[in-house]
Amino acid sequence: MSNLQVTLCGKTFKNPVIPASGTFGFGREYDEIYDISVLGGVCTKGLTLEPRAGNPVPRIAESRGVILNAVGLQNPGVERFIAEDLEWLKGKTRVIANVAGSSLDDYAKICARLDGLVDFIELNISCPNVKCGGMAFGIKPESVREVTAAAKRECKRTPLVVKLSPNVESIANNARAAEEGGADCVSLINTLTGMAIDVERRKPVIANNTGGVSGAGVKPVAVRMVYEVSRAVSIPVIGMGGITCAEDAVEFLLAGATAVQVGTQNFTDTLACPKIIAGLDAWCENHGVKNVAELTGGLQLN
Repeated sequence: MSNLQVTLCGKTFKNPVIPASGTFGFGREYDEIYDISVLGGVCTKGLTLEPRAGNPVPRIAESRGVILNAVGLQNPGVERFIAEDLEWLKGKTRVIANVAGSSLDDYAKICARLDGLVDFIELNISCPNVKCGGMAFGIKPESVREVTAAAKRECKRTPLVVKLSPNVESIANNARAAEEGGADCVSLINTLTGMAIDVERRKPVIANNTGGVSGAGVKPVAVRMVYEVSRAVSIPVIGMGGITCAEDAVEFLLAGATAVQVGTQNFTDTLACPKIIAGLDAWCENHGVKNVAELTGGLQLN
C-alpha cells in the first residue's frame, strides 16, 4: 500500500479525499452506509449564524453531465451544529466547517464562534453581500481581501480556507487577494452559474431561475483554475469540481492541489469517496508512487 497521508497547514490528513460542502450533510446519513472515518476529512454543509430554510422548490435539477442547484444554504444554524453534530463528527475524522454570511459582521461572528472547535474553517464567499447590492463577496479581489481579513482576525487557532468562485475575471488574482487577506489555504472551484429551461413550460427548471452548476462536466474548467491558482499563491490549494474517480483526483493533484473535495458524485454513488480512496491507493501502487503527496504540482507541460 502507498502512503496516502497529506499535510495541510501543519495538520495531517489520513488521505486527501474530503466530501465537499453541501453534498454530505454532517456525515450521519453516509455513516449508515459506510464508516466515514475512512475519509481524510468532512467539509460540512454551509453554516450560517441563524437557521435557514433555503430557497423554494424545485431547487435541484439535472442537466447533461451536470446538476444545477439553488438550495439557498438550508442549514440548522451554527449553534445547533455545535450542540448536535460537532463532537460526533470530530470522533470520526477531520472537520472543515463551511461558513457563510451576508455581511462582514456575519462572517466575523461565525468564525469567532467556531475558532478552536473545528480543524479548519472554509469561507464560502459566493454569498451575496447585502451592502453591495447583492454582489457576491468572491467576485472582486478587493472584497475577497476584505472578507478574508475580517474572518482571519477571528481565526486565532483554526486555519482559514477561502473557497473561490469561478465566476470571476481572474481566479488567480482573487486567490492572491485571499492570500493577502490572511488565508491559510484556498479551495476551488465553487459552482459555476447556469440555467436549465423546461421547453414545454417555457420556464426555468428551478424556482430560483438560475443556480450553481456542478458535476463531471465542469472538471476541465476546475482543473485549469486549480493549475492557475497553485502557481499564483504560496499557500496550499484544495481542488474540486467534477471528480468522479481516482484518476480525476490525480489530475487535480498534478495540477497543484494538496487535497481534493468530492461533491456531486456523492449523489450519483453514495460510496464514491471510499471508492476514490481505494482507487487512489491502487493508482499509486501501479505507478510506483510511494507517497501521494509527491503528486502535488507534478504536472509536466507539453
